[in-house]
Amino acid sequence: MTENPWIVYPKRNPSASKRLFCFPYAGAAAHVFQTWPRFLPLDVEVIATELPGRGKRLREPLHTRMSTLCENAFSAIKPLLDKPFMFFGHSMGAMISFELARLLRRERQPLPSYLFVSGRRAVQVHEDRPRTYDLPEAEFIQELIRLNGTPREVLEHRELLELMLPLLRADFELIYEYEYSLGQPFAFPITAFGGLEDSEVSREQLEAWREQTTATFRLHMVPGDHFFIHSAREEMLQIMSEEFFKTSFS
Repeated sequence: MTENPWIVYPKRNPSASKRLFCFPYAGAAAHVFQTWPRFLPLDVEVIATELPGRGKRLREPLHTRMSTLCENAFSAIKPLLDKPFMFFGHSMGAMISFELARLLRRERQPLPSYLFVSGRRAVQVHEDRPRTYDLPEAEFIQELIRLNGTPREVLEHRELLELMLPLLRADFELIYEYEYSLGQPFAFPITAFGGLEDSEVSREQLEAWREQTTATFRLHMVPGDHFFIHSAREEMLQIMSEEFFKTSFS
């Protein structure tokens, strides 16, 4: 079987009855989900998506437009939609998972049984923010420091930083240039996660995800800043595990 560069299995689980596709935040690679199978039900197989420009795909062209990224991601995951599945995305990954679900619907493909969105205001909530992806290098690095998502060892290591800067600029451009278009809400449940100390995303902005589903919506605020996906990982995954059991996968 030809290797699919988009797909990383933190732990293969072919007997699982359902799959969880995970989409990372800006600058992150599939390895951020490496430990997740340890904290989720045994019948869930975790699939971490590896976007171009990171991990083993380091030399591949970077995506700066959501439509192109989702079209390519759709082609990659299509063979894996033969079991019930769910989407999870943090920050930029929440946007990707939402738009990818919309693309599946347009293509009359199976849809997620559940959407978990994390650390991202609802896609229909407009917020005027300055463009940062094309800032001069020194100012761009200051923005990375402010966001507190780039490891200190990267910021302090010149070669690593030079490797990461093009990727981060491309991801920031993808986020900034994204344009939401009106559409019908989904019929599957959505759960949103937010950080209690996250200065980037408010509770009200997270609550607005409720408009994107006619099914159940839940919001959970957990300890941590914008990157609570790491600091509150076990609490989040415990909540997700409980949501799995409430969901019908027929």
